[in-house]
Amino acid sequence: MPKSALIACAALFCALLPPWACAQGAANPQVEINGHRFDVEIAADPAARARGLMYREHLMPGHGMLFVFPDSEPRAFWMKNTKISLDMLFFDAERKLVSVQREVPPCEADPCPTYPSDGPARFVLELNGGTSDSLELEPGDELRILP
Repeated sequence: MPKSALIACAALFCALLPPWACAQGAANPQVEINGHRFDVEIAADPAARARGLMYREHLMPGHGMLFVFPDSEPRAFWMKNTKISLDMLFFDAERKLVSVQREVPPCEADPCPTYPSDGPARFVLELNGGTSDSLELEPGDELRILP
């Protein structure tokens, strides 16, 4: 991705969040849920959201991808060309947990199944499959964007 596109993505990410969320820049943002911190890559434009974690052989523990959408609506993700099992955490516009899809397996054949949110979501956090089990998640838990 060209440097100008990365800067544009970081700017969009910062524009969608509280001012303090980007105080140190968006190069290596972190999020926190229930006291657990994760380094995240940001998918804030249509191309980055479409690509997601496709073709990755692994995702380091403590890392994930945060999908940022310009609006809140029911979301459905699929695992086409994704090689690792993932947990998908769906959050509304206030960053409150809407639902979780746990240990979603890679898609093995077309058509790939979709994995929906239980309600409108503006943010989706993808983590390694099984990670959410240790987070003791409940609907309404808050996703914090760390300064």
